[in-house]
This record gives sequence, structure tokens and C-alpha cells, in this order.
Amino acid sequence: MRLFAAVLPPEHVVHELAAEVDLLRRLPGADRMRWTNRPGWHFTLAFYGEVADDLVPDLSDRLARAARRTDPFPLALCGGGQFGHGKALWTGAHGEVEAMRLLADRAESAARRAGVPMGEHRRYKAHLTVARSRDSADVRAYVDLLREFTSRTWTVSELVLVRSNLPRSGVAGEQPRYEAVARWALGGAG
Repeated sequence: MRLFAAVLPPEHVVHELAAEVDLLRRLPGADRMRWTNRPGWHFTLAFYGEVADDLVPDLSDRLARAARRTDPFPLALCGGGQFGHGKALWTGAHGEVEAMRLLADRAESAARRAGVPMGEHRRYKAHLTVARSRDSADVRAYVDLLREFTSRTWTVSELVLVRSNLPRSGVAGEQPRYEAVARWALGGAG
């Protein structure tokens, strides 16, 4: 199954981001972007890709340990930017970003130790993708608007293993579906 480890913002923060995205979608050229649906809003900590079923139990055990070793931490959505000359538009994070980076490193390490083939290690950059474009796009107006955005702060209290179900219908604009496979409380609480 296609898996990744993530931090999911709570519903009240999702509502705040939805209001901001509604403003972005009113800008000229917004119809050329593929906007991520609300169920798809997450901070990917480590992307695993296709994981063999026999590796999932060990991966899960190791992620549970990573969660126990990480204390809950405050975070807010904040600002924004782009990757790939406008191919991905995102909002960032503010707060204990170093704690999230450590959790991302632990999630990646858990996969490597469980035998999940991982690509080259890259330094973690906290971002939540709100839109994509197949081609390079001028997203300066979107980034400028996002620069002013900051959500309320929440306490990140869990690590989530998410299954990504890719679209299969062939219908233009269909989005992946995401489902939480497992959740672990940070710091062993809960």
C-alpha cells in the first residue's frame, strides 16, 4: 500500500486555511491551478511510497516508538511559498518547527530500519500543499497573499500513518483519497 507519515491540522485550523484558500481561488489564473481538497491537507513527515504488506507491522512498531520519544509541540500554519517555479503552492509552519523536523527524521529512520526502501535523505521543509500546476506558473500573487496568513496555534499531539489511494477513474481533477491507517500519541500520552 502507498503510505506516508504525517501531521494533520485540527478541524478549526482547517477552517481557517479554507477561508484563506477561498481568497486565493478568487485571484486571476486560479482556475489553472489544481487546488488540494481539504481532506488532503497535511504535513508529510516522510513519504514511503508503496510498502510491502509484510513490512507494515515493523514500520508501525517503529513509528509508535518515534511518537513516544517526541513530546507534543505547538504549531501554526504560517506564510507560504512555492516549489518548482510555481508547480506547488504551499503554506508553511510556525512554532516548534525543529520538533517537527526531528519527528520527520524519526519517521524516516523508522522506515529505513523497517526495511522500507527510501530515497536520498533531504533536509525536512515543513509545508502543506494547497495547490499544484502541471506547468510552471507565476504564483507571486498567491505567495504574497499567503505571506500575511497565520492560523491559530494548536498542539501537535499525534503522528499519523496515512494511506494514499491514487485516482483511478481517469476523470480530470480527481484527487487522491487519504485514510489514516494508524495514529500514535506523541510523548506516550493518551
